[in-house]
Amino acid sequence: MGWQTNNWIPRTITRHVRSLATSTGVAVVDTDCGEGYLKSLGNPEGPHVLACELVGSLLAEWIGLKTLDFSIITVADDDEIPLGKGGFAEPGPAFISRAVPGFAWGGDEQSLRDISNPEDISRLILFDTWVRNCDRYRPVPKRMNFDNVFFVKADINRPVLTAIDHTHAFTCGREVTRAIRRIDVIQDPVQFGAFPQFSNFRSLAAEAATYARLEEMEIVEAEQLVQLVPSAWLADNETRNAWSEFITRRARFLARPIPPAVPPAGLQ
Repeated sequence: MGWQTNNWIPRTITRHVRSLATSTGVAVVDTDCGEGYLKSLGNPEGPHVLACELVGSLLAEWIGLKTLDFSIITVADDDEIPLGKGGFAEPGPAFISRAVPGFAWGGDEQSLRDISNPEDISRLILFDTWVRNCDRYRPVPKRMNFDNVFFVKADINRPVLTAIDHTHAFTCGREVTRAIRRIDVIQDPVQFGAFPQFSNFRSLAAEAATYARLEEMEIVEAEQLVQLVPSAWLADNETRNAWSEFITRRARFLARPIPPAVPPAGLQ
């Protein structure tokens, strides 16, 4: 698959390790390339969350965030993979991310001081706002999900802030439809991802670079990314076109912000 930026391309699921009681029925599985976290057809929230996970992961990479290695793998007819809230993974394409040593954030500022890539705090806020990710931090109704702020442990270096779990990006877990291109959706003013604890670690330089990157998103590139979604996850081509339009137009909308009279607390 030409879109992949890593060499982790598992082909076969070799055994089920354990199931997690998550909203998307994540299962830990062994593959021919090691352990991974599998999100499959048959999960309680439907195939659209798999599409959001893939497109969100691709856009996170595009904007310059660190991500877990990820791929699309086929669940075979004879794979028996129980889901944490009942049922089994259905045959067909599934999203899988590589299992690596790491830990979820506890909400403390010290963990943020320790990371090797503090500039990605600003980038993560702008990314979450771009894709309207309601499952990390949402101001209203308030949601603070520390589990979705993940630090990968490095052998020698400090922990690395890594963007994970984009199943509730774009639509907050609802089905992706042609309504995603509505102007009120594209110009949604809500800032996602901005945990209060992040304020002292934000950087004007990192934000400026991220705004510049957003301006580079073109409709052709957005279409290429969305076309990578398997038809088993999203069949309607007009919805794909609407999604590509949202990605491009919202990037341009956010890339031309009205500068505040006074920088927010913590910005340097």
